[in-house]
Amino acid sequence: MKEIKVGVATCGIAAGGMLVYDELKKEIKNNNIDVELKKTGCMGMCYKEVLVEVIGDSDSYLYANITTDKVKRIITEHIINNKPVKEWIIKSKNINKEDAFFKKQKRIVLRNCGIIDPTSIDDYISNNGYKAIQKCLNDYSAMEVIDIITKSGLRGRGGGGFPTGLKWKFANQAAGNKKYIICNADEGDPGAFMDRSTIEGDPHSVLEGMMIAGYAIQADEAYIYVRAEYPLAIERLLIAIKQCEERGFLGKNIFNSNINFKIKIKEGAGAFVCGEETALIASIEGKRGIPRIRPPFPAHKGLWGKPTNINNVETFANIAWIILNGAEAFASMGTEKSKGTKVFALAGKIVGSGLAEVPMGITINEIIFDIGGGIKEGKKFKAVQMGGPSGGCIPASMGDLKIDYDEITKTGAIMGSGGLIVLDETTCMVDLAKYFLTFVQNESCGKCTFCRIGTKRMLEILEKITSGNGEEKDLLLLEDLAYKVKETSLCGLGQTAPNPVLTTLKYFRDEYEAHIKEKRCPAHSCTALLTYTIIEDKCVGCTLCAQKCPVNAISGKVKEPHKIDQDACIKCGLCYDSCKFNAIEKI
Repeated sequence: MKEIKVGVATCGIAAGGMLVYDELKKEIKNNNIDVELKKTGCMGMCYKEVLVEVIGDSDSYLYANITTDKVKRIITEHIINNKPVKEWIIKSKNINKEDAFFKKQKRIVLRNCGIIDPTSIDDYISNNGYKAIQKCLNDYSAMEVIDIITKSGLRGRGGGGFPTGLKWKFANQAAGNKKYIICNADEGDPGAFMDRSTIEGDPHSVLEGMMIAGYAIQADEAYIYVRAEYPLAIERLLIAIKQCEERGFLGKNIFNSNINFKIKIKEGAGAFVCGEETALIASIEGKRGIPRIRPPFPAHKGLWGKPTNINNVETFANIAWIILNGAEAFASMGTEKSKGTKVFALAGKIVGSGLAEVPMGITINEIIFDIGGGIKEGKKFKAVQMGGPSGGCIPASMGDLKIDYDEITKTGAIMGSGGLIVLDETTCMVDLAKYFLTFVQNESCGKCTFCRIGTKRMLEILEKITSGNGEEKDLLLLEDLAYKVKETSLCGLGQTAPNPVLTTLKYFRDEYEAHIKEKRCPAHSCTALLTYTIIEDKCVGCTLCAQKCPVNAISGKVKEPHKIDQDACIKCGLCYDSCKFNAIEKI
């Protein structure tokens, strides 16, 4: 019997995954064939959705860009007549398809994503699910579990990179008869979707990781703090929690032990600052999400004043694999100080946008070109923005830099939770810095003066520069403000808010200077600094540009060169986009 899987994570559904699933279901019924049709999570290749996998006895065939009108042919030719539709297949052993996207990946966190039905606990169990927590309960003491995680070298995947085993040890040794586990699923970075996809594709791996952490620090209660904008992730978490409660995996005496553990979900309202652990704790307690001074750290005084351990989704999703495969197996991957793998959300001007889990130590160029397929439309690779609004920009000249917490930090950027936005030659780095500073300025809780007002003043300077009114003294003031905001802000949001500005100043200062001294945007991106002109020798007088212009700024006779009234031009770019003869120049 063949098996058909359809990717119906958020990316798959957005591309029409449920429509394809329903069409497959109808065709299977109409043809009365013995096929198991299953839903699964994100397979990683978001840019190829809808993805459909047909699994036979000897091989599996991954179909890409499937629409409802392609379903009938897959059923008729592949399922009934056993002749795969080769031109739609992107991955298969028998057809000798290139497997570049997956070739350099190592899947631990994403081991079940795209493999199992995320709403089926039996699917998870059949893939070694819940064996790790039972092994801990039966074979290891709490400190032995912590020792395994410590030896693995796992560092927190939420951005800070703090050693997970050490964090657990602090919580374990903290005094108190009531302790908590919190899973931070408040993924707020623009361009990041690692945690959402992990939950949507394999929620049980996160729950199991939390159970093991609870056993290790002797906590009996946990919360998953997940943003309300992730309805599918929340739905699948609720299903998974209910299934565990029905099996006796959650609640009292879990797995027939003397250990109690329950998990609740807290939906966040989308405040970026609540990704900071003390603000997150305040939000769970029903208070306004504002960070507090540390120490005391949450490990000693966290949720409702009790010892609390907080890790993010990706960190928890690693735990069960480490317990089952051993600390040495995890530590054998990566670099000296950054072990294991890292999940990245590939976004921006890259051909293969999606999810990739790679071993630490791989280079930026390998991720972009070998896995991601390079830059869209053959344009020139310019930089990557890593770490979201708290991160920074790394130029293409440093593309051989290894993915390693400490090496990335040396550049002025941070690893962050795994957002990797690829930039090409059309990206203005000044405008990009303005975008991220706008984000953090809006998301600042307002508690710190420098974060509240300093980021506002920085944003005003960037707006001044991109509008063509910048002065040379602005760069000195911008840099001075950036360092003051870093040094005086209370929490990680304020301390890292200037990173996009500081890294673009460090590696792309010439672009700032071009905006100020020459009143020119080298990337031809800043509208206020653009001028559209018609090249007479190339203009054939087709009038298409004049027809598209919303303000009638273009004039000329049919079959004669046209002209643009610069005073009337609003620089919308419609003329440039519509010209079929490359007769309009953007300078």
